[in-house]
Amino acid sequence: MSAFNKSMFQSIKDALASSDNKGSATFNEIMQTRPGNTYTVRLLPYAKDPGKSFFHYYNHGWVSYATGQYVQTLSPQTFGDRDPIAEERFRVLRTGTDEEKEKMSAIRRLEKWLVNVYVVDDPSNPENNGKVKLLRYGKQLQKIITEAIEGEDAEEFGARIFDLGEEGVSFKIKVEQQGDYPTYVSSRFTTAGKINLSEDEQKDLYDNVFDLSEVFTLKTFDELKEMLNEHYYCKTEDTSDNTPTVPDQPAPTEPEPELATATVDSGSVEDDIDDLLKDL
Repeated sequence: MSAFNKSMFQSIKDALASSDNKGSATFNEIMQTRPGNTYTVRLLPYAKDPGKSFFHYYNHGWVSYATGQYVQTLSPQTFGDRDPIAEERFRVLRTGTDEEKEKMSAIRRLEKWLVNVYVVDDPSNPENNGKVKLLRYGKQLQKIITEAIEGEDAEEFGARIFDLGEEGVSFKIKVEQQGDYPTYVSSRFTTAGKINLSEDEQKDLYDNVFDLSEVFTLKTFDELKEMLNEHYYCKTEDTSDNTPTVPDQPAPTEPEPELATATVDSGSVEDDIDDLLKDL
């Protein structure tokens, strides 16, 4: 028997298509993956509202020119709102000098997802086995998950990827090194590795997952401007030099140009500084 049902799965599919997420907050329950390891998990739906089983978001990150530490923050564009960091990038890349454009390319905008998982096997941190954790991932794993839900693999997997019962399937996340970055292209869903959980145990897990809308704290527009002034322009309220600050400006009316980045799929950059979440 399974505590998972088809109506929950349909809600998940509908939300995956719309990516309508909204929220903020703070958790340190994100799995840490390392190249050379294979992690086995079971995806968990958000039973209270299956349409919120995934959290799709954008964030900015760069090495602070003031402290030398990596800083990052959730982008308001996750929710369709104005983002002063994105607007400043757009302004500089459109009208800045070559030197300014090169410097601005250090600010990276990453697209990520979160989902609750039941950890079957975590070789890096065995203490996570048998616990509910958060899986943070990029485009490579998202493609595999989407194919399993509503793509070419949907007939074989479909709702089974969220099922903790006998019909459920595990997600094996294989992390390999590709140049300077980890890659996840060999990950797959598999029927191997059955788990033995009673229906009551399954229900308890489904009822006690994290609310993904409460994982990150969204800074205000002014707080994001202050962050950019401090960690990019090295300008604070106490400084009196002529260092430029983020100007007030209307929202851009043209699409923001893409930054030049490494030729590695952005989804492969999963572990970009895992300790940076404290600034989110």
